[in-house]
Amino acid sequence: MILMKSRNIDLETVNARFEKAQPELILKWAIQEFEPRIALTSSFQTESIVLLHMVSQLNPAIEVLFLNTGWHFEETLKFKNEVITSLGLTNVMDLEALPGKREKSISSSDGKPYFKDPDHCCYINKVEPLELALKEVDAWISGLRRSQSKTRKDIQIVEEYQKGLFKINPLANVTSGDIWWYMKEHKLPVHPLFEKGYLSIGCWPCTKPVQPGDDERSGRWAGTEKTECGIHTFLRPKKISEGILEQKESKEEGGGI
Repeated sequence: MILMKSRNIDLETVNARFEKAQPELILKWAIQEFEPRIALTSSFQTESIVLLHMVSQLNPAIEVLFLNTGWHFEETLKFKNEVITSLGLTNVMDLEALPGKREKSISSSDGKPYFKDPDHCCYINKVEPLELALKEVDAWISGLRRSQSKTRKDIQIVEEYQKGLFKINPLANVTSGDIWWYMKEHKLPVHPLFEKGYLSIGCWPCTKPVQPGDDERSGRWAGTEKTECGIHTFLRPKKISEGILEQKESKEEGGGI
């Protein structure tokens, strides 16, 4: 196991530098800064392909984490395998619920844990497996965009979490139009469910087509107050001011960047 490297990254400076930067530049910096302790999470949706393509051009051996909940659309699983092959990705890992947990949740909910307690279903099938995997890396690349929903409008391009974990959102300031331009430019495949109105695709019991005028993620847990599965909310990012204070204290103690 490669030990975690202690880093003092000025979040304010880095985010100001990358606010109008191309995603490829952000990714290149992240890989150079954190490799080999860096991983990308991907749901293999339509927009995921953009980030996967960019990574494949920089380093196709970067670890890609896929949360295999057992409830994915068959179209998603087939599309995932096709993308892995076409992009030449060599290090894709499926993350699954801890042994026995998924089976227990199914048996205690008449076979429908996603309806009886969707938060718990997401926790054991997504949050917990990802939380364990992230303990092995220093940086997590995500495909979040600010324009996807109200809950994501304030994300930073580079965020710092507890215990030295950094989250990189290279597409934070990218629009849906930018995504489609990139896909057309590079002739990238489109998830087969997109043309049926599925703009954001998760597990089949919890995903519906998006209605005209609604935001891209409105088809997820439609009709409920739930808006996130939890993988992007179970950790609390440090505020930029917190990072500045820590760096100041480090320098006063004789440290440096």
